[in-house]
Amino acid sequence: MKHRPASIVGGLLVVVIAAAGLYWLLMPQPILVETADVVTTTFQDTIEEDGRTRVRDRYTVSAPLSGRVQRLMLKAGDVVHTGQKLAIITPPVSPLLDSRVRQELEAQVGAAEAGVEEAEALHEQAKVLLAQASADRERTRQLAQRNVAAVAQLEREEALFQSAGRQANAAERRSHAASHVLEQARAALQSASNPDPSEGFPVLSPIDGRVLRVALESESVVSMAAPLVELGDPGDLEVAVDVLTTDAARISQGDKVTIARWGGPSDLQGVVRRVEPSGFTKISALGVEEQRVWVVIDIVSPRQTWTSLGDGYRVEANIVVDQIDKAIVVPMSALFRRGDAWNVFVVDGGLAHLRQVQISHLSARVAAIAQGVRPGETVIAYPPAALTEGSKVRFQ
Repeated sequence: MKHRPASIVGGLLVVVIAAAGLYWLLMPQPILVETADVVTTTFQDTIEEDGRTRVRDRYTVSAPLSGRVQRLMLKAGDVVHTGQKLAIITPPVSPLLDSRVRQELEAQVGAAEAGVEEAEALHEQAKVLLAQASADRERTRQLAQRNVAAVAQLEREEALFQSAGRQANAAERRSHAASHVLEQARAALQSASNPDPSEGFPVLSPIDGRVLRVALESESVVSMAAPLVELGDPGDLEVAVDVLTTDAARISQGDKVTIARWGGPSDLQGVVRRVEPSGFTKISALGVEEQRVWVVIDIVSPRQTWTSLGDGYRVEANIVVDQIDKAIVVPMSALFRRGDAWNVFVVDGGLAHLRQVQISHLSARVAAIAQGVRPGETVIAYPPAALTEGSKVRFQ
């Protein structure tokens, strides 16, 4: 009888411990979640596609007349200068110039003269566009100093001015090259009219640049207009990107571009120069037909930052089609729809609270919020299906 109270106390203690353990097992456990901070930053809606670099202007040097071309000593990558001898063609010995050949050479001279006129007109047009871009940049700079124009608009005008400058330089080189082609055509006509078997006809370089490709290395007989070498300036590159036509409708000339994953230590900056007006059909890796269109991008970063970039290199282009300064931004992984409204889970005091938000702009990775959350709050990314209003959460 003396031990009964102790037994009762021990039994009660066991019951209490068992009840506490059962309660701990049955009580809701905190849900492990990923979180992200709501921040105020610059919102950018981008279109991301792979692209390739290419030389802006490629010059295919062709045989100005028929004959035997000597072996070319040039290799891809060799530096050439304007007027440098690229090849020597020995025309066939003939007492009389065939009338058909004469007509072809005269037509070649006429086409070269028309090419010079066209190149000069395009050069003048490029200079006018450069002057207009300079005036627009200066006007926007003055407005930005008075806080009337946005900084993004000034950056856009700066990029357009740099692109127009490169276009003017390229047009000037095309004009010089066209004049050289005309001189070659006239010389070919004169050489064919008065063939001298002791001398060959030299084929000269129309530009300063590098050899991109040698079409004919061994000595052989060539016909008129047969390609010999391909020249270009690897320091004057552009980026060609094929995008879906639905995305191309949102891209405009002058849009900023970030060029990434090209192999260098930092990203490059570019600007959209042209969205081509005609699309084409492309079969995707999954076998789906897609309508795409080419977008041409100028690189505006300093040349010394991408000296290792060459012709035909793969790059990743991020084209900025929309931008908002000082926007409240959350990751897209935190958003989900409930009915017709967008919602997020906000963490406060270790509990998840459902909150409806209004979105002003969406991109592939982030969203700009107009109303519903404040900077500094924490939202749950990839909310689990078991998460409800008031659920306890634990951060990963």
